[in-house]
Amino acid sequence: MVEAVHIVWIILQIAIGFHLFFPLFLFLLSKVKGKTTPSKEAVKQLDFAVIITAYEETINLHDVVDAFSQQRYENYTIYLVADKCDVSQLHFDNPRVNVLVPPQTIGSNTGSHAYAFEHFKQKHDVVTIIDSDNIIDKNYLFALNQCLSQGFKAVQGLRAAKNLDSDYARLDAARDIYYHYYDGELLYNVGSSATLSGSAMAFDVNLYADFLSKCKVSGAGFDKVLQAFLVQQDIRIAFCKKAVLLDQKTSNASTLVKQRSRWINTWFKYFKYGFTLFFKGLIHFSFNQFLFGLVLLRPPLFIFLLLSLLALVINIVLGLNVWLWVAGFVAFIAAFFIALASADTDKRIYSALAKIPKFVFYQVLSLTKVRVANKISVATKHEK
Repeated sequence: MVEAVHIVWIILQIAIGFHLFFPLFLFLLSKVKGKTTPSKEAVKQLDFAVIITAYEETINLHDVVDAFSQQRYENYTIYLVADKCDVSQLHFDNPRVNVLVPPQTIGSNTGSHAYAFEHFKQKHDVVTIIDSDNIIDKNYLFALNQCLSQGFKAVQGLRAAKNLDSDYARLDAARDIYYHYYDGELLYNVGSSATLSGSAMAFDVNLYADFLSKCKVSGAGFDKVLQAFLVQQDIRIAFCKKAVLLDQKTSNASTLVKQRSRWINTWFKYFKYGFTLFFKGLIHFSFNQFLFGLVLLRPPLFIFLLLSLLALVINIVLGLNVWLWVAGFVAFIAAFFIALASADTDKRIYSALAKIPKFVFYQVLSLTKVRVANKISVATKHEK
């Protein structure tokens, strides 16, 4: 009996501790394989359908749309789906903008996307997804076009912080930098797929229409279902670092708890896709599916770090070997700072790292609200 418990404990430690070493492993593997470089084929001029989704709020929409007037790339049409919104003050000079007001509340991202598809003015090649608080860089569409015209059918851009006005926002930005570097850029560079982030995404229009027809997603987490839908077909999701989109970061504790409770809820709801892709990759010898499946099985950052800390404490109490856990934490911390260094991170973000325990506390608090996450908050509330 004691031997069986010992074996189970070893397996649990491996399952948890693996994620401490994985980022550094990915970094070293990327150095061996080098960067993924696009082919030298002629770049096509793709026709973009830009879908901007808004739920209840319109406070930032003029800024979101105005950013398109600065674009280097002009072959696009905007479909702004204003779900349950007062649109009386929404007036745009840009003739490419179509404001769509659903007659009944939709209450979901994919539902709004489908509504936009039903009202397309013409046949488009690509659809890109933008949130109601996002500001795109002037090269956003140009960079996506460069990537997609090389043959990719799915692309994730870079979501950078629009605001660093509080410690919560700075730590939220640090988290995004970490995920974009390892789960985006490096995962793609070593031959797998970048994970999707909910916006700053672009897809072949027929491929996304196929997803909308086959996958009905309610609540948060449509990006989790979408990335699984793509990688199950062994479609690689490219990462386009030059397609930059500025995203509103969480500035207060209340919003953080509600937002994270929805996100954690989606991980528990959809992490099963990790097992599907992991074993599918083994069966079909697909490195893309195998590695992506491993990433999907990783719990949210704060959960696996707390589990790792708990395992370290248990080993100390039981007098077991702790050096691998110490090495794991050293490897993870090194990998975290490598990610920050790769992004030329704002000094304010570094100064906020001392507040990580407080940030983690509020995420633990959000864990207690996971079961009612979609009832207490459908979408993140924003300020101007």
